[in-house]
Amino acid sequence: MRRSSTDETPYRRSPSVDSKSGSPPLRYSGEYEYHSSPFVFGLRTTPGPKTKASYTSAQGRKYVVFYLDLSFIFLLELRRCRMAEGCLRALRYGMVFFNLLFWLCGCGILGVGVWLSITQGNFATLSSSLPSLSAANLLIAAGTVVMVIGCLGCVGAVKENRPLLLSFFILLLLIFLLEILFIILFFAYQDQIDLYAQNDLKKGLQLFGTEGNIGLTNAWSIVQTDFRCCGVTNHTDWFQVYNASRVPDSCCLEYSDNCGLENPGTWWTAPCYERVKGWLQENLVALWIFALCTALTQILGLVFSMTIFCHTVKAADTYYA
Repeated sequence: MRRSSTDETPYRRSPSVDSKSGSPPLRYSGEYEYHSSPFVFGLRTTPGPKTKASYTSAQGRKYVVFYLDLSFIFLLELRRCRMAEGCLRALRYGMVFFNLLFWLCGCGILGVGVWLSITQGNFATLSSSLPSLSAANLLIAAGTVVMVIGCLGCVGAVKENRPLLLSFFILLLLIFLLEILFIILFFAYQDQIDLYAQNDLKKGLQLFGTEGNIGLTNAWSIVQTDFRCCGVTNHTDWFQVYNASRVPDSCCLEYSDNCGLENPGTWWTAPCYERVKGWLQENLVALWIFALCTALTQILGLVFSMTIFCHTVKAADTYYA
């Protein structure tokens, strides 16, 4: 019995006219056979059951080295960007913390100044030519300035607001420059400042105990009691005030009512100006440490604010580019 052509497997095809002589006939089976090795990303695989790729060409090896170098550079740049971002975040958090602390200190200083102004009047006013230069007014002014600068720095760092950061930088720079100018002028004209201060304090003695000058009276009483002194340059400075050999009761060695009318041997004789000046010289190291810490804090505030400002400017330029 003759077999049908449909039963014959695998199928065979007779050579066509276009086929070359001597070429083997094409055979189709149930599996698709690859007669050429594929080429993917510069890697050439060998035919057969092997699945592991082998780098058979120099071009493929160059591609691999290039990709490895590119990946390594990318990882280094990513690490550097993360480190820079971490540093900026630390700067921003540090600036927020310190400016918030300064703002709270400013609130406290302002509150003390207002309390002194309400309850004590012109407390600690020693100068007659500058009656507004009292302890209360100085505390109010200092507290207000510290509050404003601390608020600008804190909000500017949190929001990364360029106008606030720039305003903080300019105000802090102006204060820093004024402080340096004041120190230079103080040491350059120290003798003239001493003479002017002594004459002005002597004029202020004329207002001692008068109506409306309770702040000056309380200030002199506290200074003479705490520093155990009497008068500006000598206890005889009070003789011109009372037009008699008399001193305030705060000049007495042992306080009692009208003790300033008694024997001069019961009075303090040391000049208050020299006593206060000597106290400042004894604590000069502490004053310099405080001044250096203040200057360092201001310099760090300037550097941090300008760093964050430049970062925000660069980020904005990159975004709009």
